[in-house]
Amino acid sequence: MSELSELGVVVLKLGSLFSGVLEVYIWVIIISSLLSFVNPDPYNPIVQFLYRITNPAYSFVRKLIKTNYNGLDLAPLVIIIGLQVVIILMEFLFSSLAKIV
Repeated sequence: MSELSELGVVVLKLGSLFSGVLEVYIWVIIISSLLSFVNPDPYNPIVQFLYRITNPAYSFVRKLIKTNYNGLDLAPLVIIIGLQVVIILMEFLFSSLAKIV
């Protein structure tokens, strides 16, 4: 494998940063969806933050496809699968771009 230039290393690190942010958001979605099973206190600031950060993504997916099957909302699963695909494509794109630069 050839040595990467300094700009190539910066591109790889930037891709890694974006990938890390998306992985943190995946964990936020997992935590938020697990909280929906235990009916948490809606006035808790952590619960409010989790719902505020995940509800826009849930509503976007619910507008596109039907996600409610037998009372089970599959919007978090659709979002997680979509984000995993985005992470894979983004890592491939950034690694290819780093080799070019």
